[in-house]
Amino acid sequence: MVRNVVIFVVLGLVSLVAAGPATGRSRQDIENFIQFLEGIKRGNANAEEFQARKQEFPLANDEEVSGRFQGDIELDDDDYEVMLLQYLQGRNGFTTNFIGPWPNNTLVFEFADGEFDDEHKAAIWDAVRDIEAHTCVKFRYRTPSDTVFVNMTGEPRGCSAQIGHRLIRGAHRLNLARNTVGVGCFRHATIVHEIMHSLGFVHMHTTHNRDEYVKIIEENITSGRENNFRLYEVSEVDNFGIDYDYVSCLHYSAFAFSANGEPTIVALQNVSDMGQRVYVTDSDWLRINRYYNCPGAWD
Repeated sequence: MVRNVVIFVVLGLVSLVAAGPATGRSRQDIENFIQFLEGIKRGNANAEEFQARKQEFPLANDEEVSGRFQGDIELDDDDYEVMLLQYLQGRNGFTTNFIGPWPNNTLVFEFADGEFDDEHKAAIWDAVRDIEAHTCVKFRYRTPSDTVFVNMTGEPRGCSAQIGHRLIRGAHRLNLARNTVGVGCFRHATIVHEIMHSLGFVHMHTTHNRDEYVKIIEENITSGRENNFRLYEVSEVDNFGIDYDYVSCLHYSAFAFSANGEPTIVALQNVSDMGQRVYVTDSDWLRINRYYNCPGAWD
């Protein structure tokens, strides 16, 4: 149970936090954050919960309603302790150790048994080949000797993935709820979105300089979902010298986690298709190339 874990951490860290500078976190703030952690740990348990979230947020992308951190980021068990510690210390984002790019610029993956039909597999391979065509990142199907790999599943609970390569994980999780190709989690840029998480990327709307480009309308956010808009600090995320990209396949839609059908993210520049999942932008490709130090990426 997450509550047991986080309460233990709270008790163990109270004296440490109390001895440091004031963080402005009230007891109620901490209780609300613990409840938030419990919710994202559980995620959508089944198709019914996923469909209920889709009805609750009808204008959101499927990955935004998948019940995980920021909608679709699956965390490792010890990440919850790290997030709580950093929250108690007054920090906004969170960092975790031992996550990085895939060795030799090669992501190893497999389709879990019985999860996808040939059409679904072809759509995933299309996304894989698109990444390979635009970057120096390669993909290889898992062999029996591979112990660290991305296990792709099609459970009906939404789209989600873990961030980056982490040796101690073994099987890394990536889920794409089965749907008609071109719809929901099986839109091309949504598949690339989740694979980019696996490659090591977080969402555009959480980068440290976000507030120079968009305004978060807090009063429109569903109660309890505010932490999905927390910013990473400059030490936690690298933009690789690339401008903020409103139409990145990693940018969330204007109505993400809206409580009332009104926008939660408003662009400060004239943009019409923020949150689109039809195509992958040149900036998306450049981010991958620079993170993986591909030839010519920094020219």
